[in-house]
Amino acid sequence: MKAAIVRAAGQTPAYGDFVEPTPAPGENRISVAAAALSPLARARAAGAHYSVSGAYPAVAGVDGVGRLDDGRRVYFVAPRPPWGAMAEHAVAPATQCAPVPDALDDVMAAAIANPGMSSWAAFKERARLEAGESVLINGATGSAGRLAVQIARHFGAKRVVVTGRNPDALRALDADAMIPLVNDDAGLEASFGRAFEAGIDVVIDYLWGKSAERLLAAAAKILPDGKPLRFVQIGSISGSNIALPGAALRAKAITLMGSGLGSVPLGRLAVDIGEFLQAAASRDFRIPAKAVPLADVERAWGEAGDARTVFTIAAR
Repeated sequence: MKAAIVRAAGQTPAYGDFVEPTPAPGENRISVAAAALSPLARARAAGAHYSVSGAYPAVAGVDGVGRLDDGRRVYFVAPRPPWGAMAEHAVAPATQCAPVPDALDDVMAAAIANPGMSSWAAFKERARLEAGESVLINGATGSAGRLAVQIARHFGAKRVVVTGRNPDALRALDADAMIPLVNDDAGLEASFGRAFEAGIDVVIDYLWGKSAERLLAAAAKILPDGKPLRFVQIGSISGSNIALPGAALRAKAITLMGSGLGSVPLGRLAVDIGEFLQAAASRDFRIPAKAVPLADVERAWGEAGDARTVFTIAAR
């Protein structure tokens, strides 16, 4: 079968022939129609993600949309390695497949599932966001962050505060307040402090790095004693490590947690994604997406842009 093949960590996937997978008991065979080039897919192909096994050659891609042998259209996540999603066929446990609503075509469903899942699982499984609570989304101008704003509203958030480097992009969001991420540490911490004074129950963090440090420092100073704050770490675009004084966690009721592969069981994650796709169809959640034939994977892999690249596959 044709596939996007990674032959060594850090190498760009190449279009070529790969042995076709055979489903084991409890697995589905999927004829893949579309697979998105997400940051997670890039990181795993580069060997830079904590979930990578390190075995090569392997097929790139962590999730996709396709049809089962009985014709049902499904989204699937974490196919059995070394078979990834960017191939004519993949295999995945039946518990890691979810139906795709008719209102979402293959390309949009593949494009939106991963970024939408990031905050859906963070809000539902990790933070357990309740209607009427207030949310701060750190790094809200990317695809996942923009969806996080809509998903917070879907779950009934009373107040949504967003941060990012582009003030114009922040103004375009359905948020109650915005905090531009400036280089002045003291000014940034003061802005975060004002947000906590107004009341924040949950922080969803896509950035980590300096902004997360200032966020947690402000929370340690401003939060009333005993006032819970759930801080959910999702991405680390701004840095993989932070300096966090232990006193900050002893002084306030801050709960730090992560949301990603491993923190939520894959079967449960598939259920969440199925719920998200149903919500996306009914509430018209969308992101910019660009369809590219899988044969062009080498050319398109390094391209940047606002639209999410989705590789389309015509299974034989």
